[in-house]
Amino acid sequence: MVSLRRPKKDDQPVEKVLDINATMQGTMIFKDPVDLRINGEFEGKLDTKGNLIIGENAHVMADINGENITIAGKVTGNIIATKRLNLIAPANIIGDIVTPMLTVSDGAILNGNCKMSSLSEQTITSGNSKVMAIDEVARYLEVDTSLVKEWAAQKKIPAIKENNAWKFHKEEIDSWIAKERVSK
Repeated sequence: MVSLRRPKKDDQPVEKVLDINATMQGTMIFKDPVDLRINGEFEGKLDTKGNLIIGENAHVMADINGENITIAGKVTGNIIATKRLNLIAPANIIGDIVTPMLTVSDGAILNGNCKMSSLSEQTITSGNSKVMAIDEVARYLEVDTSLVKEWAAQKKIPAIKENNAWKFHKEEIDSWIAKERVSK
């Protein structure tokens, strides 16, 4: 069952809720904040804004990028939560996580690496070349994070994969931008 609720139009902000109790496969990208709740199976890629809840009976095989993420089910894949990640029993995570705030309740399991840093701390300065995280590159280029990942994987953009995370040198990105403008 997939349902989307919107209240009547008035002066209140529109609440967007997507509740998935089905088996789904593919790429889900949300450009606007939405409350997404997955209680079924999902395989692919998730790029969300707003709140993502993975229910106790859910089984997700996906790399996840989001703001506020709460997991009670099973997730196989890497997770980047830009604001907060909550792991609630019986959560079982197989993959690496990056988040500035992490809450792990008794009984939740994490099999992977954990890096706790804000987005500004994910941006490292090494020598004269600034190293950028994938979210920062996406904002810099004004495109979706998933598109930057796709370009990096296809070697369309200069990137280095380190510990399952893409890193970008700002100087190389600026050169790449200039080269792309000239070639068009």
